Amino acid sequence: MNAGPRGLDFIFMLTRSDRTVADAERALDIAVAAGVRHIGFKDVGAPRGVLHRLARRIAEAGATSYLEVVSLDAESEERSAAMAAEIGVRRLLGGCRPDRVLPAIDGAAIEYYPFPGAIVGHPSKLEGAVHEIVASADSHCARPRVAGLDLLAWRWSGDGAALLAAVCAATRKPVIVAGSINSPARIAAARAAGAAAFTIGTAALDGAFPGAASDLASQLAAIMAATAAAESVGIAT
Repeated sequence: MNAGPRGLDFIFMLTRSDRTVADAERALDIAVAAGVRHIGFKDVGAPRGVLHRLARRIAEAGATSYLEVVSLDAESEERSAAMAAEIGVRRLLGGCRPDRVLPAIDGAAIEYYPFPGAIVGHPSKLEGAVHEIVASADSHCARPRVAGLDLLAWRWSGDGAALLAAVCAATRKPVIVAGSINSPARIAAARAAGAAAFTIGTAALDGAFPGAASDLASQLAAIMAATAAAESVGIAT
């Protein structure tokens, strides 16, 4: 996954306000029918058995599965990483402690994309100056087992697009931009800044993505159309 020839990936998260939703399996059915091929959920909000079933069903649909860690303490982060490996998700996002996560996923066929910077609160927010976040990104990406980064660009108090561009410029590894992507303009900004992928959960589930009917199928279609439009501009330039 990268922001080059392979294009910009849309990752639909079965989550609202950083929690896996109660009707995640219904939303999964709609997403698969709509042609979404990157689908994820959070480590909180649903029992382990439900998360395991979601991972299995995403794989059976031929899509790539993601689990994003939003737990804040080290022990919970490590447990969630181990669970991600055990239930068979393809990509593990979030968390900010590679020293705890990497041993927990050792030997598993899973790609790891940690958060750079200081993460606080729930829903998660990003803190720190640009140079501090870039330094954190550099430190994470220096580890061969780290596949890329999960950046909360628009959950930062400054210019999210500028921060994303700075982080993308500082690393050769792919950057997923997560949190508060809620419009075609932000999708286009993510593509222009060099993101490899972006996540949307709450906006789609709440029917808030502009220019589309509020039902989930229409929301997903609008997001995929906006992604294709942003990608076509990127190729043209």
